[in-house]
Amino acid sequence: MSKRAQAELMLVVITFVWGATFVVVKAALAEASPMAFVALRFLLAGILLFAVLARRARAPWGRAVAAGAVLALFLFAGFYFQTWGLVYTTAAKSAFITGFSVILVPILAAFEGSRLGAFNIAGALAGLAGIYILAAPSGAEGVNRGDVLTVLAAVSFAVHIVLVGRYTKRIAFEQLVPVQVLGVGVLAVAAVPLDPGFKLHWTPGLAAAILVTSVFATALAFTVQNWAQQYTPAPHTALIFALEPVFAGLTSHFAAGERLGGRALAGSALILAGMLLSELRSGKPAAIEG
Repeated sequence: MSKRAQAELMLVVITFVWGATFVVVKAALAEASPMAFVALRFLLAGILLFAVLARRARAPWGRAVAAGAVLALFLFAGFYFQTWGLVYTTAAKSAFITGFSVILVPILAAFEGSRLGAFNIAGALAGLAGIYILAAPSGAEGVNRGDVLTVLAAVSFAVHIVLVGRYTKRIAFEQLVPVQVLGVGVLAVAAVPLDPGFKLHWTPGLAAAILVTSVFATALAFTVQNWAQQYTPAPHTALIFALEPVFAGLTSHFAAGERLGGRALAGSALILAGMLLSELRSGKPAAIEG
């Protein structure tokens, strides 16, 4: 098997892991508040990444720490809003709305001088229409607060990916990934006193959710993504990552019995179409994270 085939296979695997993570986190939030869960997930992942990746780095750490701190801020915002949103919305809807970040990346990159093509604009319009149908099936008065929080997560993830594209040109990913992931954990711990609904009830299910999300969906997934994108073109990566909300919807259906109605399915299809339109003719990396 060629390196490219191996890379694309591994990208499919981590895309499935990210998709399945939505229902895992949704279940874990019955025992832990969003801030507590994010803190535990990223502290463990950050420690693992420093133990495995950081020792391979040879360059000075000054620039990596500064850049990683900025990346950690937006990554923290993305995962916190996404996790908080899952308290109020379904795992499947959360995954499709989070996927809107793929559409936002080329739009944000346009402010840095990148060309915004017709496919990007069409993708953005399709995605916005899909979010409206998915999040507000009964009109604006029916918007779920979890859907709004998840839109904020998508924006945060998009900004994060644009910044990653800038920083990875100057700083090795072996340094950037551990710093930003551990930074998210530190920010979450610092914000715990501000969480009025803090709870943490240790159960076997919660322990398993933290282990799965920290080891597989965070530490391993970020590492595999950075390795794989050396061997496969960005459009192929984008198409593979567009499967994440599909995997999330299937996992939510079979594992949790969640169902999307007709209007919600139409909204999800529009978001997925927008993701594909935006990325098929784009050279920017995909921005789905979960």
